[in-house]
Amino acid sequence: MKKFKVILVLLLLYAGLLSVESERIASFFRTCDLENSLSAEVTEPTKRDSDIAMVVRYLMQNAHISERTLDEELSQRTIDGFLKTLDPQKLYFYESDINTIKKAEPLLGDLFKKGDIRLAYIIFKTYLARLNERVEMMVAALDEPMDFTIDESLKIKPEILTYPKTQTEARERVRLRVKYDMLILQVDDQKSDKKESEKTSEAENEKKSDAVAESQNAAAQKDDAPKTPEEKYQANKDKLKRRYTSFQKRMQQLDGEELLELYLTAMTNSYDPHSSYMSPSTLENFEISMSLGLQGIGATLTSEDGYVTVKHLVPGGPAEKEGSLKVNDKICGVGQNDDGPIEDVVDMKLDDVVKKIRGKADTVVRLEVIPSDGSANKIIRIVRSNIELKDSEAKGVVFEAGQKANGTPFKIGVIDLPSFYLDMQAARAFGEGKSSTRDVKRILEDFNAQGVDAVVLDLRNNGGGSLPEAISLTGLFIDRGSVVQVRDSRDKIQSHQDRNGGVTWDGPLVVVINKLSASASEILAGAIQDYGRGLIVGDKTTHGKGTVQTVEYLNPQLRGALNALNTEKLGALKVTIQQFYRPLGASTQNKGVSSDIEIPAITTHMDLGEADLDYPLDFHQIPAQEIAKWPYGGPTPEMVRQLKAASDARVAKDPEFQKLAKKINFYCRIKDRESVTLNMEKFMAERADVLEDEEEELEEKLTSDANEIKRDFYMNEVLSIMADYIQALQK
Repeated sequence: MKKFKVILVLLLLYAGLLSVESERIASFFRTCDLENSLSAEVTEPTKRDSDIAMVVRYLMQNAHISERTLDEELSQRTIDGFLKTLDPQKLYFYESDINTIKKAEPLLGDLFKKGDIRLAYIIFKTYLARLNERVEMMVAALDEPMDFTIDESLKIKPEILTYPKTQTEARERVRLRVKYDMLILQVDDQKSDKKESEKTSEAENEKKSDAVAESQNAAAQKDDAPKTPEEKYQANKDKLKRRYTSFQKRMQQLDGEELLELYLTAMTNSYDPHSSYMSPSTLENFEISMSLGLQGIGATLTSEDGYVTVKHLVPGGPAEKEGSLKVNDKICGVGQNDDGPIEDVVDMKLDDVVKKIRGKADTVVRLEVIPSDGSANKIIRIVRSNIELKDSEAKGVVFEAGQKANGTPFKIGVIDLPSFYLDMQAARAFGEGKSSTRDVKRILEDFNAQGVDAVVLDLRNNGGGSLPEAISLTGLFIDRGSVVQVRDSRDKIQSHQDRNGGVTWDGPLVVVINKLSASASEILAGAIQDYGRGLIVGDKTTHGKGTVQTVEYLNPQLRGALNALNTEKLGALKVTIQQFYRPLGASTQNKGVSSDIEIPAITTHMDLGEADLDYPLDFHQIPAQEIAKWPYGGPTPEMVRQLKAASDARVAKDPEFQKLAKKINFYCRIKDRESVTLNMEKFMAERADVLEDEEEELEEKLTSDANEIKRDFYMNEVLSIMADYIQALQK
């Protein structure tokens, strides 16, 4: 009886605690109805949203490597992260808004446990109200005179920024922000004027052909091109007004699915930077990126000041084959089939426009386009088809460099690998699909047939991809052995081996990395270095992502909560489940893989590494595996020292690397600054050394073939290192 009374007391106490907690939550929401101006798209959370939130919280607490509950520290990170996503420069919310919102931190764990995501809607409703207020201030500020000769500055470092306390403070922050935006456009005009002046002078000094003269006359006759400084200033005002109002409209169009993704990802990112909730649309894009295949027109699109703009055409894709759509054209309308109405897409969200343009192969889409050459709008009819994203798959080319003993140059095969891709759906269904390992193997076999002397594997900007692909691709260069070790939340360690005997390439190997080479790239580079299989060259280190994620599809997780006939897609959770280690036991987490020979690059100095992200997992080390070093000759410490000295000497004399050094010095001067000057003369003076080079690089990017491996000054240095390396190995 006594025991029963104790249990009863405990139950009553627990019920009382629940009642108190429920009242705290109810009280919080009563005080949090800050604004009632919901957009048409964002109304209120649905039962589906609640179910997804509960499952994501459960998986994070039980599947994540930390196995950590959503405590108050993680709750604080969640709210801070969500606010940072919406308002990174602390321009929109008031300090009073933040003080109210932060009261939810002790309640967040219980809210997520119940699938209650009302807080996301309260924060976003408040954000929309403040955004509307700020845009009004921005438009008003554009009509005020701006003096770029006085010494004013704009604080830009988020760490030192505070939320405005009053409308007056917010209005002043907005005024400076608008002045900065206008300053950038005015500087762009000055650069364009200088460039046009140089072109005109050059043309006047040469005998122009009739065709060129006719083209220039036609351009000069365009009525809508601003000519005077006053006209250009007015055009820039109109451009900024459109930019601000377009952003406002896009945020007002944010729907419940997108808001849920932002909010849940803020929660998952509180555990580590790489765990995230993917909405159905994001999941579709993720699967496209892994499979390198989609159905559509083959164009890369971006949103600029309310217009969807063409940035790139996929070589061999339907749009390029049709021929009418050009880079920098603006899409203002989309129609389905040959008879569907053209729907206005100006100021529409980019994702929504992309959905309208994508479609099944052999169907028709019609685009109303504003041509970049200033000619009249036109309708372009394109038949969609299956597209292989060739730009994103492995590519190979053979270059000549250095000199053999007989006087002929070395033949060096270069492979550019943008990611470790794998068509997971095809692999599950048919046993194979698009695979980076198969593509690289094919290229290496072609190199062997051409009799190349060495191979360069370029992993710059390769953010990773499939773990199995990283293991199998490394196996093309080593003959059996541990490629990577993984440790889970229970400290269980497993070594993933290359079990295939033999190699596809057994000659000299250089792997090129930079600070954006991450995850699977670091697995391969680390294994190559541990085995002594080749040289690692490039930035000082790779990114430093030493964690493994798995994709948990939510439909199976919620099967019991959904009607069996419901086929609605619910997205997926990408969750960190393991940490990986090199064969010799060192983690790449935060520290990355160090290069044997560093080649100067601006990325080395940028805050792009894992350690620069919010809440990365700690570095850790485990025991080394027993591995057999590469038996056919690899880089020795003395050899690396000599190769580095030769590279440093070449770089010091190279004019292109000297120009790069100027940019690096400029970047290092400004990267940690807390504010930027709004004085035009000072602004231009501090950038004088780099502005001209920026223009040249931009033009090169717009005119170069994205599918081509460029032999620029950087690649020339890689090839020179390789030529020296071959000779050192021969000695």
